[in-house]
Amino acid sequence: MLLPAVPLGTVLFTGVAGVAGVASFLFSGQFILAVISAGYCGIVATGAIASARNFLITKVAESGMAEKSEVVSLLLREFEEGEADWLWQIDTSRRIRSVSPRFAFALGLDPEDIESKPFIQMIAGPAWETGQFPSSLHDLAERLKRRESFSNLLVRVTIGGQQRWWELSGTPKLNDSGVFDGFRGVGSDVTEQRESSDKIAYMARYDTLTGLPNRMMLTEALAEALRYADQWRTRCAFMMIDLDRFKAVNDTLGHLVGDQLLARVSERLTSIVSDNELCGRLGGDEFGIVVRDASDADRVSRVAEAVIQALSQPYEVDHHTLYVGASVGSALGPRDGNTVETLMRNADLALYRSKDEGGGQHFVYEPALHAHAEERRKLEFSLRRALEKNEFILEYQPVVDAIGENVVSFEALVRWRSEEHGLVSPVKFIPLAEDTRLIVPIGDWVLHEACREATRWPETVRIAVNVSGEQLLDPNFPASVVSALSLSGLAPSRLEIEVTESIFVRDASTAQAALERIMALGCSVALDDFGTGYSSLGYLRKMRFSTIKVDRSFVQGAAQGNAESLAIIRAVVAMADSLEMTTTAEGVENEAELATVRQLGCNKIQGFYFGRPMGAIEAGQLFHTVSYARG
Repeated sequence: MLLPAVPLGTVLFTGVAGVAGVASFLFSGQFILAVISAGYCGIVATGAIASARNFLITKVAESGMAEKSEVVSLLLREFEEGEADWLWQIDTSRRIRSVSPRFAFALGLDPEDIESKPFIQMIAGPAWETGQFPSSLHDLAERLKRRESFSNLLVRVTIGGQQRWWELSGTPKLNDSGVFDGFRGVGSDVTEQRESSDKIAYMARYDTLTGLPNRMMLTEALAEALRYADQWRTRCAFMMIDLDRFKAVNDTLGHLVGDQLLARVSERLTSIVSDNELCGRLGGDEFGIVVRDASDADRVSRVAEAVIQALSQPYEVDHHTLYVGASVGSALGPRDGNTVETLMRNADLALYRSKDEGGGQHFVYEPALHAHAEERRKLEFSLRRALEKNEFILEYQPVVDAIGENVVSFEALVRWRSEEHGLVSPVKFIPLAEDTRLIVPIGDWVLHEACREATRWPETVRIAVNVSGEQLLDPNFPASVVSALSLSGLAPSRLEIEVTESIFVRDASTAQAALERIMALGCSVALDDFGTGYSSLGYLRKMRFSTIKVDRSFVQGAAQGNAESLAIIRAVVAMADSLEMTTTAEGVENEAELATVRQLGCNKIQGFYFGRPMGAIEAGQLFHTVSYARG
């Protein structure tokens, strides 16, 4: 019975001894003892078998446990050998126990230097001495104190003087008596993932070029400002800023210089705003400022004035001195709108008013601006149908010889007489046509109509047609000129295309190529509003213009004795003579101006003094008189 591992031997021995005993008792006539012996032998055999079965079950269980322990050890070894994860264990005093190699490596120390050290101390860094723990470390300490399980807890730690992010999971462990015996868990360093997610979050809310908050963050800040204003019955404001003349810089010097300029603009804006304002970039050359508390009625005006003043100062970018200005539109919330969309739209309307007024100004939203926007919308709708309804007409302003005062050419000027809006000023519909690119078909109509009308004049008289940047950069423009000449029968030498310097600002190479094709046909090209643009001398060197037109502002200034205007006109005349070009003085309206431009040497004169823009019939009648009468 003491050998449960060999129950068969016990059964055989008991069987032999039992049979012999029973037979002996039976032979001697002791029947009771024979029965007792048989029963005893049965009990012994049964016990031996039962003991052997229990022994076998125990051994099987022990074998299973050993196998499981081996598997767990193997898994833990593989886990420990991983690149980013480790095991950690602390006792009831929250001191580190059973330091694993990976955990020691994560701490940057040897295992013996870590054993029995407080867990929080080892990951807190200098904060252990100051007590200024990060909130995530406070959270970890509280969970350990309350003996709570936690999973994937993100903790900011300091290892070797560097800020790191750990992801920890832990579970309280109990001894055999069910008493708390510390914590064990796993951890991993997720600093790279955290930095990547932070970078993605930053890029989603900040502009990568300027580092300013982007449109999404501005709208969130404005929504919060509106909620605050509604809760405390205060005011907030939204300011929309657009750079003046930025497109000219971008087109002439390239996007790289333009991007550097935007970065400089953002630096100036950041230096202007206080803690009460949030400045951001909406896109392109548009910026926005959220004024959280605009209860002070003058606060928005002061910020706007500071913005315009700061952004109007010169910039030194890539060896270029650049000048841009700023236009500002603002709207107050909730007075001008109680939603983000409404407030931003109304600020945009105010900004549009500032741009209409020439820029460099601050305008506050007014309900009347909606009427202006609606008027513009209706005007655009009517403009799109104006050609179909034959609502455009041409007027012609004469250009005379400075000496003989005979008409040498006419400048064709388009007018719009709308059925719905009456006579619409070119100041209104020309910019609208350019914005909507309707100027291309309108300009094509002007070109054909002017050439057709010019065939009725003497062959010595030219027709000048203004061409916008949208027309000149259109690939079909040279073909349109050819079509107008061929259909009208006008000689190419009698057609003069007038362009402004702003055309070359957008795409100089394309503009120059188009004009060279026009000149190859035999047409001439005039440079209008000379001196008011950006790079006049450079384009005079590259292209052979037939005429340089001196802007009326210089003519008026010269007549009043302005030294700068006089010097500019003299220089233009001298330069034109040396380049075999003629000069036309624009805007001559009285005898004094006429005498001045004649004395300065201008070849041709245009202005109300010799004639206002007139209809085709009136222009034709000038050639039926013996001499030209001043208008």
